[in-house]
Amino acid sequence: MRVVLLGPPGAGKGTQAKIISKVLSVPHISTGDIFMKNIREETELGIKAKEYIHKGLLVPDEVTIGLVQRRLEEKDAGEGYLLDGFPRTLSQGEALLNHLESSHKMLDAVVFLDVPHEELLLRMEGRRVCSSCGASYHLTFNPPREMEVCDLCSGHLIIRKDDTEEAVKERLRVYESETKPLVHFFELKGLLRRVDGTKEIDEVTEDVLEALQIKV
Repeated sequence: MRVVLLGPPGAGKGTQAKIISKVLSVPHISTGDIFMKNIREETELGIKAKEYIHKGLLVPDEVTIGLVQRRLEEKDAGEGYLLDGFPRTLSQGEALLNHLESSHKMLDAVVFLDVPHEELLLRMEGRRVCSSCGASYHLTFNPPREMEVCDLCSGHLIIRKDDTEEAVKERLRVYESETKPLVHFFELKGLLRRVDGTKEIDEVTEDVLEALQIKV
């Protein structure tokens, strides 16, 4: 089964992707992991991606598409995969469908985790990480026993640069302009499955599996 997990930053795509990919017995393919692997191995496209990432810029579509297509051609993805973080733009969405068509394959579904902006802001702005051991917390959903102090090592809890109010609003702005149009694009293709992403993790998982018509 070939599935795309779509949704705004903070919707829980990574969490659901790890769970659902195990249920489907397919690899969880994340653009973040692909970038890191190619940068570490210093591939031609990895070097290009690194230049943009280190400048805080978005990696151009042609570089991202090239890296993802190579990953989709690997043996473990032959029978299916769950894509997380790709596509992010209309051109990436078109490239994915064209790649599958040229390989005589098809996309089974695009699951959209729908979460309102207010909820996304609450989720992301409440994140904290330990400056010493890297443990993650959330001031509302998973608070430390002592405010701003890590339960594990007593290290100081900090806000990641990605989770400051300014950074969060910018990520949501980019999502609205670059990625949100994919919802309509895949809806017109008859591939979109909407799931309420505001529920508890296990409830969202159940709804995703139901949308994919998978019985566990």
